[in-house]
Amino acid sequence: MSCNKKKLIFTTKAYEGHLNDLMCLDLASSLFERGNIKRKDFADGEHYCQFDVSTTPITNRDVVIIGGTYTDEATMDIYDMACTLGDLGAHRLFIVMPYFGYSTMERAVKDGEIVKAKNRARLFSSIPIPGSGAKVILFDLHAECIANYFEGNMKAEHVQGDEMLIMMITTLVETTDYVLASTDAGRAKKVELLANKLHVQPSFVFKRRLDSGSTEVTATSAGVDGKHVIIYDDMIRTGGSLINAAKAYKDAGATRISVVSTHGVFALDAVQKLKDCGLIDVVYVTDSHPNALANESEFIRVFKIATVLADKIAKL
Repeated sequence: MSCNKKKLIFTTKAYEGHLNDLMCLDLASSLFERGNIKRKDFADGEHYCQFDVSTTPITNRDVVIIGGTYTDEATMDIYDMACTLGDLGAHRLFIVMPYFGYSTMERAVKDGEIVKAKNRARLFSSIPIPGSGAKVILFDLHAECIANYFEGNMKAEHVQGDEMLIMMITTLVETTDYVLASTDAGRAKKVELLANKLHVQPSFVFKRRLDSGSTEVTATSAGVDGKHVIIYDDMIRTGGSLINAAKAYKDAGATRISVVSTHGVFALDAVQKLKDCGLIDVVYVTDSHPNALANESEFIRVFKIATVLADKIAKL
């Protein structure tokens, strides 16, 4: 049994803000303890890390790592930390991933394609398991099947972001006189679930694939004429699908279009494209991906997921 009931929490470098937020929530310091880690970079680009066991002993402790696999380097940072914590005598290990990379590569569509989501899960499944177990906590996955890719004694749990999304939507609007919409039929089930909880009308767009490989919107599933349309998409990368959907809803008579999303990846010039399209008045995202906070503005509003993480970690 763990001799210290406080969970010892470490983060990867890009997610240090999440730890600060958690510690601010836990004012009495009854649940969490900040773990200290020393980092430095060598001239050849390699990275040095050391757990400061003199100030925060790890032996027989429940230890949490918070970090997203948004780059290969970030992925290996989590992996290296997790492997070492077992060697240092951690009682139980929890890896909390607000963002799981390669989530759109969850299956092979063409012969020879590499299913990187599965390979990343296999990588984490190879981490030495502490004596009392280990678990990966995944937040609002693009493809729920990814949680089933973890193998052996590495357990995985998928935490839905519905409560967070509902809070974001109700912050955006004061009435139920709006339509909750999706970018395509693939998100329709999620939108319908959220719409039912919010007691509003759901809508989604129909698409067809063109010979060029691109897609075009052919129709919407529900009337949006004269309505405020809030488009939900779980992840914003380049913004292309979002803009196409916004055009369809605008053409169908929407008077105002806003966006709510969990993961603000914002690759390349996505934010500028969303601004320049002239269709969307505001985008609400969480801070699950580092690019969200990096692009925070009046147009990109960021909600912190610390409360959701704190609640989950406290129950582990």
